[in-house]
Amino acid sequence: MAKKSFPLSRVYGLLEPGPVVLVTTAHKGVANIMTMSWLTMMEFEPPLVGCVISGRNHSFDALRASRECVINIPTAELAQKVVGVGNSSGRKVDKFAKFGLTAMPATLVAPPLIDECYANLECKVADSRLVNKYNFFVLEVVKAWIEPSVKNPRTLHHRGNGVFIVAGATIKLASKMK
Repeated sequence: MAKKSFPLSRVYGLLEPGPVVLVTTAHKGVANIMTMSWLTMMEFEPPLVGCVISGRNHSFDALRASRECVINIPTAELAQKVVGVGNSSGRKVDKFAKFGLTAMPATLVAPPLIDECYANLECKVADSRLVNKYNFFVLEVVKAWIEPSVKNPRTLHHRGNGVFIVAGATIKLASKMK
């Protein structure tokens, strides 16, 4: 097999763990949604999620100030809305209204859940020491919700430049991990 050089600017598309999520924040009584794909699990219990949010993003300021968010996990059926949310700014538009998404109250944080998403993770910032240098937040999931009727969610995984993979076949192999 002959390998060829690959552009460093596209490496994230090789490693992207997915899924693409919709992050809701609330600051000064105003809720916003952003599309995000740069996140990773860091710990199991309590569940910790690391994520990068651009300092140019409206949600960055809201999360930094409020220290709370909801990670909403959409399925492929919401792909057009996910991309639309990602291509617009919460500074200029109410994304809930523009994209027909339903805000539902969370129980432990101020930002709302997105009802159309099959799972919702209420989060609080657990560690912000890497925010100034890398825009990296460590979030603790304090409450999780799931739609039980969705058995095999077809989640979106970003490959870059508007290209997504939809989660496909599921396989189960023997494991001693619990």
